[in-house]
Amino acid sequence: MAKILVVDDEADLELLIKQKFRRKIRENVYEFVFAQNGEEALSRLGEHPDMDIILSDINMPVMDGLVLLSRLPAANPIVRAVVVSAYGDMQNIRTAMNRGAFDFVCKPVDFEDLDLTMEKTITHVNQVRETVKAIQENNILKMYVDENVLNFMTHKEFENNLAANEVLEATVMFVDICGFTAITENVAANTVVTIINSLFDKIVKEVLAQQGHVDKFMGDAVMAVFRGKFHLDRAIDAALAIKEQLKSVEEIVAGDKIFKPEVSIGINSGEMVSGNIGSASLRRLDYTVIGDTVNLAQRLQSAAKANQIIISEEVYEKAKESFHCTKIGEVVLKNKAKPVMIYEVVE
Repeated sequence: MAKILVVDDEADLELLIKQKFRRKIRENVYEFVFAQNGEEALSRLGEHPDMDIILSDINMPVMDGLVLLSRLPAANPIVRAVVVSAYGDMQNIRTAMNRGAFDFVCKPVDFEDLDLTMEKTITHVNQVRETVKAIQENNILKMYVDENVLNFMTHKEFENNLAANEVLEATVMFVDICGFTAITENVAANTVVTIINSLFDKIVKEVLAQQGHVDKFMGDAVMAVFRGKFHLDRAIDAALAIKEQLKSVEEIVAGDKIFKPEVSIGINSGEMVSGNIGSASLRRLDYTVIGDTVNLAQRLQSAAKANQIIISEEVYEKAKESFHCTKIGEVVLKNKAKPVMIYEVVE
């Protein structure tokens, strides 16, 4: 049902409108609201934010129709106005259109023509609403979906390539907030979410500063991927910056416990598969990277202590000229048949 505001100081017009459109009113096609001047019309708009169109006269007391037109964008940017006036000279028509009128109908009113004009205007308003809705949904989507996925979606044939994947050289980093599970037992749920979102924001800013992208959030951990030139160097720079950022975070008091935010980080670099992983039946996919390189990075993070950045020996050989690293020794990692030599990136 379209909601229409009629603004006119002629008392007979309200009765005439109700008579001419009685069938559409009865069938819930149109709902009419009435005002006698522009000021009253603005008040009605406040009461009815879902208003679709306005039918307004020009010559009215208190506030005329031309002033009303100039006030509409601030009052309701979606609603569209059709001027219905006996002042149908070109000057008034041009003034009305320049102030934002969608159309102009001259009195005496041809109600069949007015009905067609209203239908056309309502269609336009609905299109505007759909556009605004799409923009809002897109902005929300950007909060949940990685930029790489959005870029992938803009490809012409992305729907036909959902199962496609690529093998690439990249660096993956896992960042875990140490000891955060314990704090959840002593702090209200809303506070927990606020704290972890604040810490995630600091981590993500450093990832983005090094042209990496966040692949996913996993509980109190972040998985990030770095592609392109110098991807390993950029990942280690991001990890060092994250450590430095969290040093400035104040201690969090949780009941009888004090929580000092610290991170443990695992980094690995090499060949991995990038693509959409998930279920076509469920219609849910995750655009991510998988492979032994990714698995090892997560195992390295699990072996890291608070404030440690852990890398494998293979990564150390690639990074030792640019970063100061110390040898820790061999460790046994889950699902690895042989012990793995690990190093800590110091600076």
